[in-house]
Amino acid sequence: MTDFPLRLATRKNGTRDGELMLVSPDARRWAPAAGPARTLQALLDDWAALAPALDQQRRGLDASGWAAAAPFEASACMAPLPRAFQWADASVYRNHARLIYQWRQEPIPPRYEEEPLVYQGGSDGMIGPEDPIVAVDEAHQIDLEAEIAVVTTDVPMGTTAAQAGGCIALVVLLNDVSLRGLIPSELAKGFGFYQSKPATSFAPIALTPAALGAAWKDGMPDLRVRIRLNGDWFGEPAANEDTVFNFPQIIEHLARTRDLGAGSIVGAGTISNADPRSGSACITEARVRAQLGGAPEADLPRYLRHGDRVTIEAVGADPSDALFGAIDQRVDVRGRR
Repeated sequence: MTDFPLRLATRKNGTRDGELMLVSPDARRWAPAAGPARTLQALLDDWAALAPALDQQRRGLDASGWAAAAPFEASACMAPLPRAFQWADASVYRNHARLIYQWRQEPIPPRYEEEPLVYQGGSDGMIGPEDPIVAVDEAHQIDLEAEIAVVTTDVPMGTTAAQAGGCIALVVLLNDVSLRGLIPSELAKGFGFYQSKPATSFAPIALTPAALGAAWKDGMPDLRVRIRLNGDWFGEPAANEDTVFNFPQIIEHLARTRDLGAGSIVGAGTISNADPRSGSACITEARVRAQLGGAPEADLPRYLRHGDRVTIEAVGADPSDALFGAIDQRVDVRGRR
């Protein structure tokens, strides 16, 4: 785990990869990263050499109270890593697996608790915190999925869980959008997701584990993630409860037969707790919960529609902590423009 309490963002500047920015602890101000690391990928490519200098800049800004820095603008942010070499997402929350496989009318995979369940998503175009969720058709059943992920430095093949913690550079908050209406037919072909997984959106700020402090616990963030739909509370599950594996264990699994390049994003899957009072982090889960409670089809939570607003943010022990900032998006269905 890095010792540098860095908070990083990527500002739009007309290029594909944006401009790397340092963010103040209260997320109210930001400043361009000094030195050769002009993008987050450049920093990750040479983390051991470049992160100490960036932390030195951070110390100077902290000492000055960030007086010379500009006001932070979430609307000016791209995803922290706008395009990544790899986006691998696991499913480590037992309750999510239980409910989703019930929705699919399939048994949970027999080795679910022996090795991580992982799929590889599209990483060529991640979107920012206030970019719209673009969809083609409401009939595709647009769903949100609130998740935590980590971003790695280079991970050599054969890295163990005990070693993998040292390969975790950053922690991020994301919305892994799913098109539920397309999933069954894709999975029936036996070759995984593709059209059912559009662009993934990210909260504006990426934090090192050291910046999370005590909220980084046993290789997982000890946080709650709050989800609102159209301003109404939808869920607030804990990210470090009811899990089968932690991030170092997921990384060990991914690196069993291959290297992971610097800038790999590794997710833990949709956050989910067994306690129904925690709500849900995806609509399909909420629908299954309602069905189990005897709700008729007409009363089930609906999938996202054009103009709906999705808000996702992490909540620590101190509710005033800025942490990752918020994902705050509208749904834009192209056929409804």
